[in-house]
Amino acid sequence: MKIDIGISDADRKSIAEGLNKVLADTFALYIKTHSFHWNVTGPMFNTLHTMFMTQYTELWTALDEIAERIRALGYPAPGSFSQFAELASIKEEVGVPKANDMIRQLVEGHEAAARTIRSVFPLAEQGSDEPTADLLTQRLQIHDKTAWMLRSMLE
Repeated sequence: MKIDIGISDADRKSIAEGLNKVLADTFALYIKTHSFHWNVTGPMFNTLHTMFMTQYTELWTALDEIAERIRALGYPAPGSFSQFAELASIKEEVGVPKANDMIRQLVEGHEAAARTIRSVFPLAEQGSDEPTADLLTQRLQIHDKTAWMLRSMLE
């Protein structure tokens, strides 16, 4: 059935493509954060283990919200490791870095996710897609705040 929600087909497509990148960055950051939760060691273990669990839980919830917005725009959401790897700007970590390096990587990941989100705003604005703009604003607030909190642990 044809979608007629007041956003042109071309705008829906470009917004969905942008959201695919947001979804991929969120998934990459989720995996990295969850891995760091499992593998962190050292004097900050309890603090970081608990903090990382809070963060990966929030990211997991966000994945569904982002994917459902893509679907509401009429496009399939990417759902494979290869698709996410191709779309994500956040690189995976295959080793087990020291706790401070984990924190640094997560700061960089949240900052990268924020940059990806900011790149999608013009697409949402062009298409008068307020629900996507709202979702992006919410995600941006979380990534900016989380990056700040993590960055503060390195000072």
